Amino acid sequence: MERYLFVIDYQNDFVDGALGFPGAETLDAAIAEKILSYGKGHVLCTRDTHFDNYLDTREGRNLPVVHCLKGSRGWQVYGRTAQALAQVEAPAIDKVSFGMDPTDPDTAAVLPARADEIELVGLVSNICVVSNAVVLQSRYPNANIMVDASCTASFDKGLHEKVLDVLEGLQVRVLNR
Repeated sequence: MERYLFVIDYQNDFVDGALGFPGAETLDAAIAEKILSYGKGHVLCTRDTHFDNYLDTREGRNLPVVHCLKGSRGWQVYGRTAQALAQVEAPAIDKVSFGMDPTDPDTAAVLPARADEIELVGLVSNICVVSNAVVLQSRYPNANIMVDASCTASFDKGLHEKVLDVLEGLQVRVLNR
């Protein structure tokens, strides 16, 4: 069985930076442990990636908080999660919008050819986690897609709970709710 873990945008700017929020840092140990349990060849991560023109983009006009500028401290993966990703040599997928683009040649080059089971963790549940769950569900229509609720969060607890309901409605299995 081909099992993969996708760590979504667990970056400094979403934990303790420009868009950080209380409680985001508490996910670090559990995400790092999960990465190590999957091991080399079974973990990928995404990085929200923006450039100097961020405020001129659709997202920047709707969320005018500069964050995750490529190469900045805020763009780097946070804490023990970063160490665990390095340990298992997880490839990173830089994405310029909420969901990754599986047709982008750099992204396509690291995505597995086949996946039977995909688990997602990371930030932010009601934006990038749900977006990438949908992208991966479309890319791997027969894979069982899961989101570990204990390893994701949002700045808005109400939206977090609602998106977990939406994920279940999209036939994504929500674990540890």
